[in-house]
Amino acid sequence: MDHSLLFSLLGFVFLASIYTSGAAADDVLFSQNYKDLWGNVGHVLHLNQDKEIQLIFDQSSGAGFISKEKYGSGMFNMKIKLPQKDTSGIITTFYLKTERDDNRDEIDFEFLGSSSNIKLHTNIFINGQGGREQEIDLWFNPTIDFHDYTLLWNQYQIVFIVDNIPIRVFKNKTSSGGSFPTQPMNIIGTIWNAPAWIGQVNWADAPFQAHYKGFGISGCQTQTTNDPQCQSSNLWWNEEKYWKLDSAQQKEYENVRSKYLVYDYCSKIASSSPECQN
Repeated sequence: MDHSLLFSLLGFVFLASIYTSGAAADDVLFSQNYKDLWGNVGHVLHLNQDKEIQLIFDQSSGAGFISKEKYGSGMFNMKIKLPQKDTSGIITTFYLKTERDDNRDEIDFEFLGSSSNIKLHTNIFINGQGGREQEIDLWFNPTIDFHDYTLLWNQYQIVFIVDNIPIRVFKNKTSSGGSFPTQPMNIIGTIWNAPAWIGQVNWADAPFQAHYKGFGISGCQTQTTNDPQCQSSNLWWNEEKYWKLDSAQQKEYENVRSKYLVYDYCSKIASSSPECQN
């Protein structure tokens, strides 16, 4: 066999081994990429032939699931339908997180329950330091149907995306003194309560069910911090078009920020912080 062809084939096999395509995410079984994380018996229900998960929260327990592998970059997507009724005090999540807590990296979608208007809270932890919160009001009712929530994470930026609309951008500004997540992280989904943060739970409306589906993963599997393989331009989410928003995305992003932004930590910290500069 021609050696150049052999090396090309080996390269293809290697790339195929470090990420799982999410092209047909709705057809991927939960058990292919994920496993139950915590919760009492009957609080993680596998539905629709393992293509949908229901997490249940009641007075006895919350629940969660986690990816089987860790990732160092990717485009991570989940379709979620949030709990109905009065969800005061309840948080439903979809996020990336390192295994250890003390110096963790973490990228969060957190849905803050309410009796009326669920808020989407986002946060980023880097080497154990958080405090990078933003909140928006959603422009739809997230409890009626499934909506797409996506995290793009490459060496250039982190983008939080809702139904293909970017709602938050966190650029890599380490060259000017900023911080950026580099540690391998699992993908996690949970439902739990935080009474000290967002109020007491209305137990009269329990149990509360959060639905998840779309379990394909487009991500670079790794156990190594700042893995060069996860920065390869051969991975589609690292291509140049994912280095920044295009003009149409920028317009959508600015529209969301102007209409729905509730809180931005950058308005509370020194304006000289690199990560808060445009």
